[in-house]
Amino acid sequence: MKKLNTILSLLLAASAPLAVAAPADFEADYAEGRIIVEPQAGITADEFEKSLKSFGAGKAQKLGQSNIHVIDVPHGSEKAIANKLKHNPHFKFAELDVRVPVAATLNDPYLGSEWHIAKIGAPSAWDSTQGAGITIAILDTGVDGTHPDLAPRMVAGRDIYGNSADTSDLCGHGTAVAGAAAAAGNNATGVSGVSGQSKIMPLRIAYKGSDGLCYAYASTIASGVTYAADHGAKVVNVSFSNAPNSTAVQSAGNYLKGKGGLLFVSANNNNRDEGFTPSTALIAVSSTDAYDNRSSFSSYGAFVSLSAPGSNIYTTNKGGSYGAWNGTSFASPVAAGAAALVMAANPSLTADQVQNILFTTAVDLGTAGRDIYFGYGRVNAAAAVLKAKGSTQVVADTSSPTVAIAAPLGSSTVSGLVPVSVNAADNVGVARVELKVNSTVVATDTSAPFAFSWDSKGVANGMASLTAIAYDSAGNVTSSSPVSVNVANSTTTIVTTDTTPPTVRVTNPVAGRVNGNVTVSLSASDNKPASELAVWIYIDGALKASGTGSSLSYNWQTNREPRGTHVVKAVAKDKAGNTSSYSVSVTR
Repeated sequence: MKKLNTILSLLLAASAPLAVAAPADFEADYAEGRIIVEPQAGITADEFEKSLKSFGAGKAQKLGQSNIHVIDVPHGSEKAIANKLKHNPHFKFAELDVRVPVAATLNDPYLGSEWHIAKIGAPSAWDSTQGAGITIAILDTGVDGTHPDLAPRMVAGRDIYGNSADTSDLCGHGTAVAGAAAAAGNNATGVSGVSGQSKIMPLRIAYKGSDGLCYAYASTIASGVTYAADHGAKVVNVSFSNAPNSTAVQSAGNYLKGKGGLLFVSANNNNRDEGFTPSTALIAVSSTDAYDNRSSFSSYGAFVSLSAPGSNIYTTNKGGSYGAWNGTSFASPVAAGAAALVMAANPSLTADQVQNILFTTAVDLGTAGRDIYFGYGRVNAAAAVLKAKGSTQVVADTSSPTVAIAAPLGSSTVSGLVPVSVNAADNVGVARVELKVNSTVVATDTSAPFAFSWDSKGVANGMASLTAIAYDSAGNVTSSSPVSVNVANSTTTIVTTDTTPPTVRVTNPVAGRVNGNVTVSLSASDNKPASELAVWIYIDGALKASGTGSSLSYNWQTNREPRGTHVVKAVAKDKAGNTSSYSVSVTR
């Protein structure tokens, strides 16, 4: 117990931003030598690389099957380059790779009972479901998979930070978080998590600093979220401070949502309004005590979506023991466990429907409606599962999205890379927006704000018609009114015999695991105008999409495919008949 108290005291000291040693033994609150960016949908591989070079950036590492990239930059240039790319219309976002501590505070010496289980109505929910069939990814310091209350629930995970298979717990925090969410129930051992029959996927996103404390980076969190989504986790928990404020984490949350999952994050332990911007990409959770008061340490703000018990949470400790912990670190997995119960109770629900059920069944605390302290209220697992089971009917979504192209304006003249912005909305949520130029779907964006980088050199000079097509998760679809623009790229006429084949790449997916809806994208170029290129996408030899120009996009519903290896093939052919192809093997 003395050792545990020492660890917890250290975690309390980490609750405020500190400039302490990072892996390379320098002091900074962000990673030196790298930033995180996401290019707009549709930008070609050549133009992406060209843009990075023009700003002095280097190698790009893609995070899983998402469109988020970690970019190498010269040391000392991180802020300058991130700021430049942030204001570039061909990038969705660019930000520093901030470092964050765990969101735990000093533990209470009283090892109390699991008061929070009854408070959220979990025993009543357990009459219907205990979370079987749902995998909860714990993105943390690792998990002690040998703990008797966790071992039966463990599935394979990954050390995201160190790129290894070692998911053992570095600092003890992850083991406690995992137990709060999904410690094995009804096994006559120790404690029960909220969703005691769910599986636990341990993803170690943190490192242990020279000060003995554990820290993560926005990039390792985003990478862990995309890994979890690609590997079938439906609930992801991140109990690290300041995670809700990272655009990269929000983008990863949208990626997870597109796969039918939900991201839960802790709201911080600073007892203040954090001032973070609200986001529908994740569920930020504040902490309550046994009397439904806001915990004294819990941060708050407009970004808070839900609240859950986080004071004196009795849970699993590294090494096989148990202890009581405090912090929004534990409110978040309690809410995540409730989400797993809802998903298990009705697997047909979409991520948006599960989220709506959690919000509408929460116990409204504080001022009526959503407020800055409790969000929509304290999570109520019993009521949420009851609604999911159909005692309160979940109404089918038959409302189509609204969609319109905001820029460029009709009849305007464009050339080169053209920023295209789209306004799209839905009564539940927009799942994706496709940009069609003439008859070719050139790009797909899966998260708001919906925007594209269109290579206008992919069409002949003259009038081109742009249309945006919006889809919601229920399959409702709407096409925008077309916008006609005048393409005016400079041309050079050289009459030669063309024997040079075009180049073509599958830019998404990359080799690895795929899950749910996957945006298949190709990028092509040639020594002749890209407008003369014909392009095709094949999956396992079957033609899925065709078009003209330098880019092509296709929405692949992988869950309809058999499990195993699949081959995605891109083909490009120029006007002279020269042909190239590029293939990627993925596993479902």
